[in-house]
Amino acid sequence: MTQRAQLDTDGPDPGGRPPAIDAGAELDPVHPVPPPEAAPDRARGLTTAEVAERVARGEINDVPVRSSRSMTDIVRANVFTRFNAIIGVLWFIMLFVAPIQDSLFGFVILANTGIGIIQEWRAKKTLDSLAVIGEAKPTVRRDGVAAEVSTSEIVLGDLIEIGPGDKIVVDGEVIEADGLEVDESLLTGEADPVLKKPGDQVMSGSFVVAGGGAHTATKVGREAYAAQLAEEASRFTLVHSELRSGISTILKYVTWLMIPTSIGLVISQLVVKDDDLKQSIAYTVGGIVPMIPEGLVLLTSVAFAIGVIRLGRKQCLVQELPAIEGLARVDTVCLDKTGTLTEGGMDVTDLRLLNGADETYVRKVLGALGESDPRPNASLQAIIDAYPDHEDWRCTESLPFSSARKYSGASFSEGDGEDSTWLLGAPDVLLPADDPALAEIEELNKQGLRVLLLARSEASELDDPRVAEGARATALVVLEQRLRPDAADTLRYFEEQDVAAKVISGDNAVSVGAVAGKLSLPGAENTVDARTLPKDQAEMAQVLDENAVFGRVTPQQKRDMVGALQSKGHTVAMTGDGVNDVLALKDADIGVSMGSGSEATRAVAQIVLLNNSFATLPSVVAEGRRVIGNITRVATLFLVKTVYSVLLALLVVCTQVEYLFLPRHLTLLSTLTIGVPAFFLALAPNKERAKPHFVKRVMRYAIPGGVIAGTATFVTYVLARHHYTGAGAREAETSAATLCLFLVAIWVLAIIARPYTWWRLLLIGAMGFGFMLVMVVPWLQDFFQLKLAGTTMPWAAVAIAAVAAAGIEFAFRWVDRKFPA
Repeated sequence: MTQRAQLDTDGPDPGGRPPAIDAGAELDPVHPVPPPEAAPDRARGLTTAEVAERVARGEINDVPVRSSRSMTDIVRANVFTRFNAIIGVLWFIMLFVAPIQDSLFGFVILANTGIGIIQEWRAKKTLDSLAVIGEAKPTVRRDGVAAEVSTSEIVLGDLIEIGPGDKIVVDGEVIEADGLEVDESLLTGEADPVLKKPGDQVMSGSFVVAGGGAHTATKVGREAYAAQLAEEASRFTLVHSELRSGISTILKYVTWLMIPTSIGLVISQLVVKDDDLKQSIAYTVGGIVPMIPEGLVLLTSVAFAIGVIRLGRKQCLVQELPAIEGLARVDTVCLDKTGTLTEGGMDVTDLRLLNGADETYVRKVLGALGESDPRPNASLQAIIDAYPDHEDWRCTESLPFSSARKYSGASFSEGDGEDSTWLLGAPDVLLPADDPALAEIEELNKQGLRVLLLARSEASELDDPRVAEGARATALVVLEQRLRPDAADTLRYFEEQDVAAKVISGDNAVSVGAVAGKLSLPGAENTVDARTLPKDQAEMAQVLDENAVFGRVTPQQKRDMVGALQSKGHTVAMTGDGVNDVLALKDADIGVSMGSGSEATRAVAQIVLLNNSFATLPSVVAEGRRVIGNITRVATLFLVKTVYSVLLALLVVCTQVEYLFLPRHLTLLSTLTIGVPAFFLALAPNKERAKPHFVKRVMRYAIPGGVIAGTATFVTYVLARHHYTGAGAREAETSAATLCLFLVAIWVLAIIARPYTWWRLLLIGAMGFGFMLVMVVPWLQDFFQLKLAGTTMPWAAVAIAAVAAAGIEFAFRWVDRKFPA
C-alpha cells in the first residue's frame, strides 16, 4: 500500500520529499480533490484571520471532554443515596422526639459523606492535572507553519497533520496522503487498516497505523462522530468492578431483609408494648439504623479515591478507577518488549556488507531511506542518526513500515538517472529460509541485538505484493536496544507475586529471547516464534501457558493470544506503547500504556504510565491489593453489625420485649468498633493477593459472627431483665447488653486486624479505652445513658461475651479451614 507522488514542476519540497497531493488523481464525485491551482493555498492551512473568524462564529472543537466528574456530580453521588435518604428521614424524626444524643448517627453520616466528597474532589484534582499532562496535542498547520495545539483549539477547516499512532480527533477529509493507513476498529469493529487517499473521509476515534498525511476538519465539537463516545470514555467514573458489584449485591439483599424486619419492629414497639410514644419511636429507630451498612459504600469510594491520589503522585494516570482493583487481580501480564522492557532509543552498532556491496554506496542508500520517511520509527531514527549524509536522490515512491509487513521501502531516481527500489526490514521475512546469512543473523540475535536487512528489490512497483521476492541482500544493520534499568526488578516482583509475565513482541524471536534472558525472565531460553503457533484457541492457550517469550507476533496475533489466555480463566493485563498494541490493549482485562506511546494506545488503556516507567506497575498492583484486601476486611465488620442488628430486631419482635438500645448506644458501638477502625484499616498497607468471590468470602464470616454476637447480646439482655427491678432497671439492662456487645464486637475487630502491628494494637487499645471512659466518666454516663449497676450482671455480661468471642474465633478458623484461599 503505497502513495505514488506525481511531481509538479517545482520539484520536491525542501526536505527532499515529494508533494503528497496527487494532482492527477481521478476526482471523487462526492469529495473531489481540489484542482492543482488550489493545492498550495489548501496546503498552507488557515490564516490567523480565518481562525479568529471561525472562533467568533463558534466553529470550534468545544466538546467538554472531562477526565473526571464535576463537583456537582460528586456531591450528588455522595449525598443522594438510598441509604442516606432512609437515615435522613430517621434523623429528622429523632431530632423532634429524642435528645440530641440519639441523633448522633445523623452527624456521623454527615461526616462520612463529607469525607467521601473531599477525598473524591482531591482525586478529581489529581486526575484532571494528570490528564492535562497526558493529553495529546494534534499538529495543526496554519499560515504554512505546523504547531501543536490543544484539541479544544481546533476550528472548522483546520489542516491537521497526522502520522503513525496519531488519533483522529475530529471528522475530516484527507488532503494529503503518503501511504496513509487508518485503523477504524474502535468505531466499526473491523481490525484491518483502511488505505486513505486524498478526498477520503476520516472519522474521529480512528487512528493512523502507517504512513502520514493531513486532513481538514469538516466536523468539530459535538457534531464529530465520536465526540460523545470520547467524552464518556475519558470520564472519571466508578464503573463495574467485582468489589463494587459485590457490595451492591449485599446491599440489595440487606434492603429486602430490612423492610419486613423494620415493619415488625415498628409494630412491636409502638403497638404491642404501648410505651410512651416518643420513647417507643426512639427505640424503634435504634433498631433500624444499625441494619444499614451505608458506610461500606462510602469507605469503598474513599479507598478508590485515595488510591488515585497515591498513584497520581507517581505519575500514573488511572482512567477508570476499578483498574486499580483489576490489576491487583491479574495473574498474567503480557509485555511488549519495545518501549516496555527496552527504552525507545536505539543505536547502530555495526554495518555488515553482503554479496560484495560497496560500503559508501550502502551508506548513501541508508541515508536516503531515512530521509524518505517523514515519521521514522525508532529503528529508522537510529539509522538517520548514524548516516545523516545522503545523495540528493529523488524519492518517487515510498512504503511506510507496517507491523504486519515487517518492512518498509522506497524507490529512488538516483543522480545518474538510474532507478532503484530498496527494502529495509526483518531479515527472516525478506530472505528465503535457506539463505546462509540467516545463520549469522541468528548469532547476533542471540546476543540481544536487533538486525535489519537492507535489500534491493527487482520489482518496479512497491505496492506489488511480490516486491520482496527475489530481493538481493545488500547489508545487515545491527542495532542495540537500551534496556530499561528497572525492568529486571519489576519482572522479579511479578515472579514473587505469582504473576506470570509473557513477553510478546513483533521482533525476531531469538532477539526477544536474548533481551528477556538479560532480564533473568524464567523461560527466556525457550523462545517461541509466533508464526508456528496453532490457530486453534485451546491449543494456542496451552502453548502460552507453557512458554513465556514469543517473537514475530503480529498485531492480530497479540489480540488472539490475549483471548486464548482469557479462555483459560486468566485475568490478563497487556502493556504497550505502539499502534500495533491497540487491539490487544482493548481486549485485555487491563490495558496499560506508556505516556510516551501513541495517542491511540493511551485512548484505549485504563492505566497510563505518564513517567514511562515500567517500574510503576508494582505500585499499581500493590495499590489494588491494598484496596481489595482492606475493603474485604472492613466489609466483614460492617456486615457483622448488619447481621446482629437484624437478628436482634427479629428476637425483639418474636419475644415482644422492648428494644435493647437507643440510637445513641449503637452510634457509640459503631463508632468505636467499626467506623474509626475501618477508616484506618482501609488505608493500611496490604500485600495479600486479591481473591475472587468477594460476596461469598465476606458473608462466610459475617453470618456466623453476627449470629453469635446477636445471640450473646440478647441472652445478656434477657438475664438482665430478670436480674434488675425497680427504678433505673431499664438503663441497667441496656448497659449490660451494651457491655456484652462491645466486647464481642471488639474481638471481631481484633480478628480482622490481624496480623498485628504496633499501630493496629494501639488502635484496638484506643477503642477499648474510649469505651471505658464512657462507662466511668459521670457526664459521659449521663450523655449516653449508660451506667453499670452492681457487679453480678456486669461480670455475667463479660463471661457471656468471652464465650461468644471464643465461638466467633472457632467459627472464623473453621471457615478458613473449610474454605481455604
